[in-house]
Amino acid sequence: MIKSATLYTNNLKALRRFYGNVLELDMTESTAEHFTVRIGESHLTFKKSDEPAFYHFAINIPGNQFSMMKYWITDRITLNREEGRDEVYFPSFDADSMYFEDPVGNIVELIGRRKRDLFGDLTKESFLSLSEIGMATPHIVEVGDELQDLGIPLRDGIEVEPDELNFLGRGDAFIVLVPLGRRWYFSKKVSELYPLELTWNETTIKLNEEGKLSSQ
Repeated sequence: MIKSATLYTNNLKALRRFYGNVLELDMTESTAEHFTVRIGESHLTFKKSDEPAFYHFAINIPGNQFSMMKYWITDRITLNREEGRDEVYFPSFDADSMYFEDPVGNIVELIGRRKRDLFGDLTKESFLSLSEIGMATPHIVEVGDELQDLGIPLRDGIEVEPDELNFLGRGDAFIVLVPLGRRWYFSKKVSELYPLELTWNETTIKLNEEGKLSSQ
């Protein structure tokens, strides 16, 4: 499970307004240097930096509320498209996804897990948890091996593919490990290296500015 993630931005004000006012998520912390929003069982923090940055991350939502969420989202923002479509079904995950970009270009995916339902009206509790955190690095094999040594399994096989997108995790939580320069799905952007931190279960994992991993 991804308990928390920390990403960086040079436009904290725009993101604070977006996640607080547009997505209406609960803000658990807010200072001049950072803010944190609750995403169900997870917490997402943006920290102020001097340089621009963008990331890919995904949020789990109930499969039975996918259509309701899509209606709610498209009333507020424009969804990204891929080959004319604004949603996609992934058979291997039994899940539907839609994508959009926030004000600084983070590529946000809402992934509806068809085997996970939430009955009742659409509320902020429909944002269940962080599902994926994209991790781009030139040291993809080294980082992939270190993640596996931390007990985070590769979804397919045991060897990281250096030129491909790799999913490490299980259930409905994954680190998406990618090489630099790979186009993000439902986006015109290609993967770039930016530092990040996340807490996977009880382990804190950090990717630094050089794309190297550390943990504690």
